[in-house]
Amino acid sequence: MGLMYASALMAFLHHLAAFSLVGALAAEVVLFKPPLTVVQARRLQRTDQIFGAASGMLLVVGLLRVVYFEKGAGFYFSNGFFLAKFTLFIVAGLISIYPTMLFISWNEALKDGQVPAITPQAVKRTRMCMMLELTAIMGILLCAPFMARGIGLLR
Repeated sequence: MGLMYASALMAFLHHLAAFSLVGALAAEVVLFKPPLTVVQARRLQRTDQIFGAASGMLLVVGLLRVVYFEKGAGFYFSNGFFLAKFTLFIVAGLISIYPTMLFISWNEALKDGQVPAITPQAVKRTRMCMMLELTAIMGILLCAPFMARGIGLLR
């Protein structure tokens, strides 16, 4: 009975992290409308921190579920849809580095109460990264129900 409760709690934490990640990314897309104000730039930084924390929580809880709960690591790592889902998550994480580094680069200007300078190229790249991250999330959402039903087993 205890394992059932732990499994349900882990599922809850996994969903909480996933919805928080998507919410934070959606908020970033809405907030990233140059020209920025100091308040907007600070909100973007905080939102990106929430995005990062949710991503880390999603990864840790997801791997705990794979290894200790649900169907076991053997099932997941032999499922093409899980491997695609996990790959898309890693790719989205790598893509998110660029916007995060941009937002961190604003620290000096924001500390002085100044609006951070952003080149048109940086705006374009950041927007592209956000759209690619959202696309990866759509791919993850597509893979999840197939994986959960055991479709895509590679054995």
